[in-house]
Amino acid sequence: MKSQKQKIILVGVTYPYRGGIAVYMTFLYNALKTDFDVEVINFSTLYPELLFPGKTQYDTSTQHLDKTPSKRMMNSMNPLSWRKTAQYINSKNPDLILFDWWHPFFGMCYNGICGGLTKSLRKKVTFNIHNVVSHEGSKIDSVLTKLGLRNGTKFLTLSNKVAEDIKTYSGDAPIFRTELPTHGWYPIDASKTALEQKLSLGFEKHDIVLLFFGYIRKYKGLDILIEAFSDLVKQHNNVKLLVAGEFYDKPEFYHNLIEKFDLKKKVVMFNEFIANEEVAKYFLASDAVVLPYRSATQSGIMNIAYGFSKPVIVTDVGGLAEFVQQDKTGIVVPTSNVKDVVAGINRYIASKDEIDFEENVKAQVAGNSFGDVVGVFREMLG
Repeated sequence: MKSQKQKIILVGVTYPYRGGIAVYMTFLYNALKTDFDVEVINFSTLYPELLFPGKTQYDTSTQHLDKTPSKRMMNSMNPLSWRKTAQYINSKNPDLILFDWWHPFFGMCYNGICGGLTKSLRKKVTFNIHNVVSHEGSKIDSVLTKLGLRNGTKFLTLSNKVAEDIKTYSGDAPIFRTELPTHGWYPIDASKTALEQKLSLGFEKHDIVLLFFGYIRKYKGLDILIEAFSDLVKQHNNVKLLVAGEFYDKPEFYHNLIEKFDLKKKVVMFNEFIANEEVAKYFLASDAVVLPYRSATQSGIMNIAYGFSKPVIVTDVGGLAEFVQQDKTGIVVPTSNVKDVVAGINRYIASKDEIDFEENVKAQVAGNSFGDVVGVFREMLG
């Protein structure tokens, strides 16, 4: 007689919400659903509209990796929904409950749900950690993080840096490791070559196009990159910057920098949420992807770049450098100092015709440890 599959409940955000965290949950669900009985509990209300810096929290794409089935019952601000969610989990009596953690804002919500679980189920609470505390955290963030993560009996992390950071909150709880999956699933317009995509965005054939992708906040260092470009364009007439993503900061600050350094002809900017079906053209049109971050844990943008076999130029902050083989899959810059970023980009430009970055990236992608995530869950289930 066939044995019954172990029951896992994933608690977090997925479709119809947008963003890398939601996509990660889809990857995780798809990776586990064959071997386990998996169910996703999603948010009915994620962020209050007044607190969300973008235009919409919802994924307006016409094409998707998958529309993960989920029960939208959590309201991040409504304790009655927390109680209802806990009661639902109790009724399912799962073997493991995994809360996806990326921001302290959800500390009260997750704590409320965990508080309503039965005593036996509280021992099965695991937290999947993207960021321990938000990149632009405050004192209240630390309080909310402690409130939420105190419920974890196990922790799953996505980089060595986060595995180290979580020790402040994990006590003696075991810590497990996987990594972000490589995002090579985005639809590609087969009717256009990479060169045609490049030309369609306003670049010339021989331009060296560096891409800054994703939503824009101070910690991501776009201002550092713009200033670096004021030096780079004096050395390389054909180096260009492509910026694609929605501003969560005031765009005027960045536009003023472009004006200040007279870079209007060197920077192409798209201030908008990039729908799934539009993602490929920006990466295909680019030579490399730059992540000049001031702080980081791991990065979904890096994994998108790798999905398109593009090298990355990253600052050595958080766990970013863990996933870059120096002078093979990209360039690691020691700091987010402008001079270091300039030197890192120059190092890439000098080596791009000598090093087969594309093949090196493909080899690294083949060894991505997310492929072993089922085994990690079996280990967590004991």
